[in-house]
Amino acid sequence: MDHKLFTEFPPVTPEQWDEVIIKDLKGADYDKKLVKKTPEGFGVRPFYSAKDLEGLGYLDSAPGVYPFLRGTQTNNRWKVAQTVYPSREGVAADNVAIAKAYDKGANTVIYRVKEGGVTKSDFLALTENIDPTNVELRFNLCCDDYPSVVEYILEKAKDEKRNPKDLRASVDYDPLRRLTLAGDFGPQGADEAFAVAARLVTATLASPDFSVIGVSPYVFHNAGANIVQELAFGMSMGSEYLSRLSKLGLECDKVAERMLFSFSIGTDYFSEIAKFRAARLLWAEIVGTYCGRSLEAGKIKIHARTSARNQTLYDPYVNMLRGTTEAMSAALAGVDSIEVTPFDSPYAENNEFSSRVARNTQLLLKEESYLDRVTDPAAGSYYVEKLTSVIASEAWKLFLEIEEQGGYAEAFGKGLIAERLNDSARKREANVATRRETVLGTNQYPNFNERLDKKTLNSDMFDKVEHCPHCGNAKSADGSVAVSMSRLARHFEQLRAATDRAEKQPVVFMLTFGNLAMCRARAQFSCNFFACAGFKVTDNNRFATVEDGVEAAIAAGADIVVACSSDDEYTAAVPAINDKLDGRAILVVAGEPASKAELEAQGVTRFISVRSNVLDTLKAYQKELSIN
Repeated sequence: MDHKLFTEFPPVTPEQWDEVIIKDLKGADYDKKLVKKTPEGFGVRPFYSAKDLEGLGYLDSAPGVYPFLRGTQTNNRWKVAQTVYPSREGVAADNVAIAKAYDKGANTVIYRVKEGGVTKSDFLALTENIDPTNVELRFNLCCDDYPSVVEYILEKAKDEKRNPKDLRASVDYDPLRRLTLAGDFGPQGADEAFAVAARLVTATLASPDFSVIGVSPYVFHNAGANIVQELAFGMSMGSEYLSRLSKLGLECDKVAERMLFSFSIGTDYFSEIAKFRAARLLWAEIVGTYCGRSLEAGKIKIHARTSARNQTLYDPYVNMLRGTTEAMSAALAGVDSIEVTPFDSPYAENNEFSSRVARNTQLLLKEESYLDRVTDPAAGSYYVEKLTSVIASEAWKLFLEIEEQGGYAEAFGKGLIAERLNDSARKREANVATRRETVLGTNQYPNFNERLDKKTLNSDMFDKVEHCPHCGNAKSADGSVAVSMSRLARHFEQLRAATDRAEKQPVVFMLTFGNLAMCRARAQFSCNFFACAGFKVTDNNRFATVEDGVEAAIAAGADIVVACSSDDEYTAAVPAINDKLDGRAILVVAGEPASKAELEAQGVTRFISVRSNVLDTLKAYQKELSIN
């Protein structure tokens, strides 16, 4: 309808809003206070208006219509995906697990083929009583036996007299992923790798819903990429497949229709919504350049999986919350299928409980929140539309930069991909170490009482990220790791695990005195700080005198005593505490008091505050306490 609401109120211009904001800031810097700097390097303003959308020509497009910003379909009925891993009991048991997943609400099952491949007899046992025209079965291979699996699927469909056009299946043949993670195309070399891709496309020409080429931007996310890099590198991979296979004589649109992009879903809620919208826009542009404005070929197929990089080993139930919000952003963005990673993936084998929780997370979003009943609900939002435009624009710039290097494989060989990924990963890890970025339950608000069993602790737990086992970590010319997927929390988890392995858990005692508000605030900050390393923290309300506090700390067997009060009271009290401790415990001062230099001159040298590098500081205390 054309009728505008609230016309009785006078319009307010962006300039008028800014005037009010600047007045309320009372001289504070507008950009520093209110403009959020994203990891991608652009700023997010506190508000947006219709003026910010001027010049965006695709805003009036509809779902299912080029350039597919609002979705490739006219509805939002995404597929609930679940991975089934090979069991020790064999393929017959795996067949039961697949059927159970479908029965419990999944309509796409991803089967992780074990290393070494699968024989035809095993394949038939695995897929017994599974109708490939009714449900979708995807094969994630840890081997190079893709042609055989595709052949098995096609032969089974033919034997069962299935219409090839109705066949719904996929394999994730992605030699560029192999290049990224292993540094080469394997023994077959690049030419044969792309020739195999061409044969797979040719074999499935009668089955338009059979995807045989995987494109894996999730690799970049798990290696530390920001959203712009994940998009640009993923688009570059897809572009390389279109270019290479077109040169081998295949029709461009036939190649595009048989590609499936697998993205991770990060924690930045609105940016992730914008990322998937931008992906559709960018891919439609790329395919349009190669193939012409084909309605079907320009529709990107997106599988979205909740982030493995953001999961945590400690306090793993928080992973349920991460998975829920991540899945929600992908659902609202209109992807084709979503998989919620089980919350215990960092340390546990596939099990029914965590798989059920993961699957039901999506079913709740569908059946109780009705997110599948509205298409592109973010459309028209000044903020999301502007964010989509900026992300698409920045990703396009980086994509063109890769193209100028000769395409993805050439750019990777020259080190451009690894350089950008490693730089982004280092910056984010530095933000986590200094708590500019919060990983809930890890570098902020840890579970004070959680300790892992020493028998279960091993180094593999900290770097476990879902990826193809036959792919190692790509090496650069000097032998160093070029691209490595890892979890963001691993450094803090290794820190805490070292404490769990120690014979004695260090005791950190809060010596609170003086100003009640300040001593309580600083004690809470300090408890969180030291608990991140798995130290036992002992909090106290407030001691009447510092002498009482020191006596209580010694009686408690404290290894570290944290002085918690106001800056004014530190000047006289802290040296007295230091004298009374007489080296029986490490003295730490909470905060950065104005008298810091004076205290340091009197032998008090340890301070913690919001400026501290939490990770490095805790490592130093572990070393001092002989924990390694």
